[in-house]
Amino acid sequence: MSSTKDSVERQYEEIVIEPANRFGINLRELWQYHELFYFFTWRDIKVKYKQTILGILWVMLQPLMMMLVFTFFFRSVVEAENTLGMSYTVFVFSGVLLWTFFTSAVTNSGNSMVLNAPIIKKIYFPRVIIPISSILAALLDLGVTLILFVLYLIIFHVPFDFLSFLVFWPLSLLLSIVGAVGLGCGLSALMVKYRDFRFVIPFALQLAFFLTPIVYPLSQTSQIWFLKYIFALNPMYGAITMFRMPLTSAPVDATLVLISVFSSLLMLVVGIGYFKKTEIYFADLA
Repeated sequence: MSSTKDSVERQYEEIVIEPANRFGINLRELWQYHELFYFFTWRDIKVKYKQTILGILWVMLQPLMMMLVFTFFFRSVVEAENTLGMSYTVFVFSGVLLWTFFTSAVTNSGNSMVLNAPIIKKIYFPRVIIPISSILAALLDLGVTLILFVLYLIIFHVPFDFLSFLVFWPLSLLLSIVGAVGLGCGLSALMVKYRDFRFVIPFALQLAFFLTPIVYPLSQTSQIWFLKYIFALNPMYGAITMFRMPLTSAPVDATLVLISVFSSLLMLVVGIGYFKKTEIYFADLA
């Protein structure tokens, strides 16, 4: 009798289904679906360059053309300000290189959830894979432009500190990725509910370009003392500043860099947190 009762209890064993963590990333679950990172990233790369004549060469042309344009129009104005002891061409190239990656990553990841709505509605997988994969696809472009930039430094005999290069360039790239992931994930979640952000994102990034020390040094804003702290809230300020450190011996304001790093980390936490909080509604709204 006892045996029969035990078998009945096992047959009707209670199963509790609990919601996943809505405020953090389940790394174990992401690892279980790690092949999707490759799938989505490679798909985005193929779609981007499909049926193009120049292909990956477009990645090189964009920063080169921007560097030439800004050098031609702004060099005579900014040169007198001593652009951290480096030539204005190198100053602009180093800033445009990272900013191009950041804008591409944020724009693509911001639109990613809406563009992948049919997949979201059909199967389950960690939704955060989609915006992060868009950022990983943009890393390929960044790698190509980095090679081009290094070749430029070698061909034109631009001096740089190799030890600083080994330390600050990886930190700079990491900070750029952190800022892009936080902002991209947050915007992708907002885009699902508010489609107005498809117009807001390119406009906001265009404004942010002129609030980032890409074509002019921060010293030109020194007339208003608090302005530099506002500029430092931009996560790309710290990334671009650290990227330029191996190329110059000019002193760097560590306080401003730390403000930018903190801003980038805060953006990551808020962006991921909002994404995880709202992803339960994506299939209904996308």
